[in-house]
Amino acid sequence: MLSILTINMQAAAPTRAQRLLTWLLNRDDDVIILTETSNGPGTQHLLTELRAAGLTVTHQPSPDRDRGCAIATRVPSRPAPHLTVGISLPGRAPAIILDTDPAVSVLGLYVPSSDRAPTKVAKKRAFLTTVQDTLAAMHAADRAHLVVGGDYNVISRDHQPRYPGFLTFEYEFLGTLAALGLTDIHQRLHPEAQAHSWIGRGGNGYRFDYLHAGPGLQPHLTAAEYLHQPRLNGLTDHAAHSVDIDVPATVKRGAALAMPTPL
Repeated sequence: MLSILTINMQAAAPTRAQRLLTWLLNRDDDVIILTETSNGPGTQHLLTELRAAGLTVTHQPSPDRDRGCAIATRVPSRPAPHLTVGISLPGRAPAIILDTDPAVSVLGLYVPSSDRAPTKVAKKRAFLTTVQDTLAAMHAADRAHLVVGGDYNVISRDHQPRYPGFLTFEYEFLGTLAALGLTDIHQRLHPEAQAHSWIGRGGNGYRFDYLHAGPGLQPHLTAAEYLHQPRLNGLTDHAAHSVDIDVPATVKRGAALAMPTPL
């Protein structure tokens, strides 16, 4: 069984990063997609301690100090930069190939947020466009066993509650994933549920965090849930999202018991 978790770490400062690290190491996820990483000491501490606990970390800090994405895994893996050639902000889109049977590729995404300022809209549009182009150019056999996940910063057209302000290209991203055969795992397993992964100050819920799977993995999807404990405990402002996929994997289970180094 392969377990995958995505969580937005909200560019955690060292103290909060330590608490988030403890929560992660007390779990048993095989793959962790961390979104909203930063070039700061909190991210550095968390990633260093994950490596010390035996996980393999793939992370490319952005030279302009932009926020990014990292993947940590207990499953033997190798980086797969060839899967992300052409994506406009590579630090927000790491990719790896897991030593599973069949081999599963994982693409993490931290999509830029946008407050409708023209420069931010252009940055987000370019990133989403290049991600879609990259996925469309990928050989169908590679997409068949691909998992895409992270903080997409978009909602669906039928999201409840309905919110104004999202642009057409933002709505189209989820539709493009579906058209490419990538299934929204939570929606597939819980078709009647409207999940929320980020709650605004006014109490309004948004579903920003997702995990998608290619057609070769869809018959093997067994579980999907949103975990609100880290949000409610102040570790981050997002819920975590986890899925289980029934494929064999060789995993370093001892990493789950390692204790983080105190700050």
